[in-house]
Amino acid sequence: MLSGRRLDLLDPTPVDIEIEDIAHGLAFVARWNGQTFGDYPYSVAEHSLLVEALFTRMNPSVAPRWQLAALLHDAPEYVIGDMISPVKAAVGPGYGELDDRLAAAIHIRFGLPARIPAAIKKQIKKADRISAWLEAIQIAGFKREEADKYFLVPNHSLIQGISIDLRPPVDVRTDFTARHHELLSGMG
Repeated sequence: MLSGRRLDLLDPTPVDIEIEDIAHGLAFVARWNGQTFGDYPYSVAEHSLLVEALFTRMNPSVAPRWQLAALLHDAPEYVIGDMISPVKAAVGPGYGELDDRLAAAIHIRFGLPARIPAAIKKQIKKADRISAWLEAIQIAGFKREEADKYFLVPNHSLIQGISIDLRPPVDVRTDFTARHHELLSGMG
């Protein structure tokens, strides 16, 4: 990793996880396999910021630790990349096991339980699916009717004022790291 840490992908440990490595990696991993409009790729870091914002809007009194869990929901992708669901399925259960081991190490590193409680995970997944709908119509070329078929159609009041603006990776990396630190400090 750029931090100098050596991360064993098959046996990751929390002491080898640094937020700067996660933020940097996610800021350079493109969602939608790079097939988005704009001058910059839409990164997993930007997506993670959106998911956390949606999750917080959906759960306004949620504890900062669960907001952090939402921000980190795709954190393993900083080293294993972002694969579309059909590819993940084709790779088989090994991909999911690798993802789970990395997620557990990341969660423990930042004071979260290795496995996020099912009710929280369900709400994060809902925010993730709503973000996919927004991404589809705002930057991935889907018509609204098409996005409505494939993704979770959000309540209009939930997404009011949200606009996806593609930004340079360094800006996204900085914002991701800042949000992480803000949430960590809120955890007390």
